[in-house]
Amino acid sequence: MARICKHGYVSGRVQGVSFRQATAEQAERLDLDGWVRNLVDGRVEVLFEGDEAAVTELASWLEQGPPAAEVNALELQDQALQGVAGFIVRR
Repeated sequence: MARICKHGYVSGRVQGVSFRQATAEQAERLDLDGWVRNLVDGRVEVLFEGDEAAVTELASWLEQGPPAAEVNALELQDQALQGVAGFIVRR
C-alpha cells in the first residue's frame, strides 16, 4: 500500500483537553509517523504519514478528537513524505 503524508490544523476547543496526547496514541496505534503541537493561536498543528488507509483513519478521528474536545474545523493538505520516524508530541 502506498505511503502518504498529511499536514494541517485543527481548530476549536483543542487545547487543554489532551488532544495532542490522544492524537499521538491514535497515530501510534495506526503505526503512523509524524508529530503534533499546540499553536499560540489556539489551534493544533499535525503532520502524519504512513499507509494510506491508516492516514485516512487518523484524519477521520481528527474531525472529532478525544471526548473533551470540540473540533470546529479540520484543514488537511497532502504533503510530500517527510521521512520522519515515530510520532512525537512537540512542545
